[in-house]
Amino acid sequence: MTGTDTATALERATLDKAARENFPVAPFFLPRAWRTDLMAVYGFARLVDDIGDGDLAPGGADARVLGVPPERADDRLALLDAFEADLGRVFEGTPHHPLLRRLQPTVRRRRLTPEPFLGLIAANRQDQLVARYETYDDLRAYCELSANPIGRLVLAVTGTATPERIRRSDAVCTGLQIVEHLQDVAEDLGRDRVYLPAQDMKRFHVQESDLAAPSAGASVRALVAFEARRAHDLLNEGAPLVGSVHGRLKLLLAGFVAGGKAAVRAIAAADFDVLPGPPKPGKLQLLREAGTTLRGEG
Repeated sequence: MTGTDTATALERATLDKAARENFPVAPFFLPRAWRTDLMAVYGFARLVDDIGDGDLAPGGADARVLGVPPERADDRLALLDAFEADLGRVFEGTPHHPLLRRLQPTVRRRRLTPEPFLGLIAANRQDQLVARYETYDDLRAYCELSANPIGRLVLAVTGTATPERIRRSDAVCTGLQIVEHLQDVAEDLGRDRVYLPAQDMKRFHVQESDLAAPSAGASVRALVAFEARRAHDLLNEGAPLVGSVHGRLKLLLAGFVAGGKAAVRAIAAADFDVLPGPPKPGKLQLLREAGTTLRGEG
């Protein structure tokens, strides 16, 4: 396989995952220039998550491209360090990884800063070092790194960032992240990660062993319901962001908010039992939530 073939395969392995995401990454109704830049941002975010989760394509091609020696190809911290170094070349030089080469024109065209990208790397580095969160505030601080940069990048790419929109966007993104954690309790436990705050688990008399059960008992369901309400409140706090923009961007942002609210409803419809697998909303529920969000209703 030639270098060009390898680069193309690496890009495809990551970008093809966009269709499987819980949210629209770069839907068809957006202007082509926005779609191009949002897919470049997605490529970065997806790849850094894959590094952090150990979900890279087999064969070690990403490690080779990033200059990580073969004996450290499975060392996630080494890969994240190399990826961060390559991110620096996006802003000053020529990056090695094809997804970062794809990102470079977007960074220049939209005048993006390193901070949100560094936040996403820091979140995945934290995942290697921190597997439990004591308080809700601790979890929100993690979401500040793992989720909020995405919304800020969307606003930057579309040229609509203001302090108030950023504040609303942060609320939406943190709400979406908490909903995803609730959907993935069992999967995360399999990775030895628990994103339910320990303080809340104690309050509801939930042990980690309860999270490994085939289905949730009453205490786990009560805990999930409590965290789901928190997530829903954050989505409501951020929802006015949708009404602050116009046109096709309004549709995109409504999709984010509606996706989160529909997921909360799906969790509630499952009687807050998330352990057999992630409750997912149907398309009709998503459309209903989108319509409600666009009308500015609760």
